Amino acid sequence: MNPLTNEYVLVSPHRTKRPWNGQQEKPEVGVKPQYDPACYLCPENTRANGIKTIDFDHTHVFENDFAAVLPFPIPSNPVEKHPLLKTEAVGGGCDVIIFHRRHDLTLATVDVDSVERVVEEWTRIYEKRGKQEGVKYVQIFEVFSLFMLSHCERYN
Repeated sequence: MNPLTNEYVLVSPHRTKRPWNGQQEKPEVGVKPQYDPACYLCPENTRANGIKTIDFDHTHVFENDFAAVLPFPIPSNPVEKHPLLKTEAVGGGCDVIIFHRRHDLTLATVDVDSVERVVEEWTRIYEKRGKQEGVKYVQIFEVFSLFMLSHCERYN
């Protein structure tokens, strides 16, 4: 907790374990392949944690391998190392929605039926996570054409 503003700040040091391919690339101007064997999220490829992504036709949902919050049950709060810094563990999770099996598509380029499937998945997961005991906040956000739903036990 920030003692000056009395607000919580989310810090997720475990997310540094996420895979990163290094340098930043310029936007591609060519045609992307429909399937990329190096993409963690393409159907039947192995994700960074060793789990194989299933073969799916349209949308696919799984729990984020590198979520911003810790999974339930949350651990005890760590010992505070400085009187100005309060540390509190937060439990929850993050779901990833892959909106289409094709690597080359974006939400803006898929057909209306595919967009409807994405919205149906948002709704389903939002309602499911919102009903879980202790979950007080559900957020939908997009990262690189993937949609994620984070759900936290505590949000002040």
